[in-house]
Amino acid sequence: MATEVKLPRLGQGMESGTIVRWLKSEGEQVAKGEPLYELDTDKVTQEVEAEASGVLLKIEIPEGEVEVGRTIAFIGKEGETVAAVEAPAPKPKEAAAESAPEPKEEQRVSEPTTNGRIKASPLARRLARERGIDLSSIQGTGPDGRIVAQDVETPAPAAPRAAVPVTQARSAEVTSTPLTNIRKTIARRLTEAWTVPVFTLTVSADMTRATELVARRRELEPDVRVTVTDLLTRVCAQALARHPEMNVQYTEDALLSFPNANVGIAVAAPQGLVVPVVHNAEQLTLTQIAQVRGDLVARARDSKLRAEDIDGGTFTISNLGMFEVDQFVAVLNPPQASILAVGATREQVVPRDGEFFVVPLMTMTLTCDHRAVDGATGAEFLKSIKAFLEFPGLAL
Repeated sequence: MATEVKLPRLGQGMESGTIVRWLKSEGEQVAKGEPLYELDTDKVTQEVEAEASGVLLKIEIPEGEVEVGRTIAFIGKEGETVAAVEAPAPKPKEAAAESAPEPKEEQRVSEPTTNGRIKASPLARRLARERGIDLSSIQGTGPDGRIVAQDVETPAPAAPRAAVPVTQARSAEVTSTPLTNIRKTIARRLTEAWTVPVFTLTVSADMTRATELVARRRELEPDVRVTVTDLLTRVCAQALARHPEMNVQYTEDALLSFPNANVGIAVAAPQGLVVPVVHNAEQLTLTQIAQVRGDLVARARDSKLRAEDIDGGTFTISNLGMFEVDQFVAVLNPPQASILAVGATREQVVPRDGEFFVVPLMTMTLTCDHRAVDGATGAEFLKSIKAFLEFPGLAL
């Protein structure tokens, strides 16, 4: 009997996802664990693996938004036939709308649907549900009339006025690029971050020993490219272990403290900013961190991160030193309580014991959620990071 391929729930709160493309065609052999299709969710675009081996007999839904648990394909033996899957029954509100009298032309609201279901992004559905808004009453402004989050937050009128003709000559047309689920999530999370009361602390570290260590490790282990970011990950993980009061998250009722340092690394990927996580970084060697980081960054840039790759972070590093940025302030990555912004290493003249020396200095700025972290706590934490960078042996 053929196996039904159902849309999986890839994370807490996920109710639907968007099938971007199928990696196998009907009639092709599929092995269990082999990438089968690409799925776009609010958090990440990832390849979903086949849960059974056989022939991809039929693709029920070639692309588009699908609710969790819906059958999207069948895998079975070659030549096996499968019955068509009926579309899910409409919800009570939608059923009532279908039985209502046909509205007049000037009152009709565009209701694009897919397989009998109103087309809306996962975030738009969640916002509508939270606010008690009927999606059938909203006119979508996304591709093919798809309802997006902005339509729910600021619904457009059902019958907008005709646009006033533009009489001025224009040199070029304005292009419109639809927001991806990931870009919408970035916007929502960063907007949330700006509502958090924060403080920032800045310090510069002498990177003489740190840069020598990185260079030496590259010589000894040429197959693993160790970077300053890897050393920062190791250093921050050890500092979080020494200062557990920094490894926290704020909630309305309590502070959540975490036993492990799950360090996120901000990566500029083609689909937008993503933060893959090096889990249990305090237990990993510098070489192991470099291997994990290299794999995560490569997959982030190829849009192949999995949901578990970006979940569970307790602290984030954002390093713009490679872009020649000297210093900046990073925005919090909610619900984490702190993030470290790292600039470029520059040779600067520093006075010591009545003499002047040229040393490589790197500036770091720590942003903290003041609801969860006190100023002195953040200062002690940053002091430990500085000490570990100037004397790396303390953190290895």
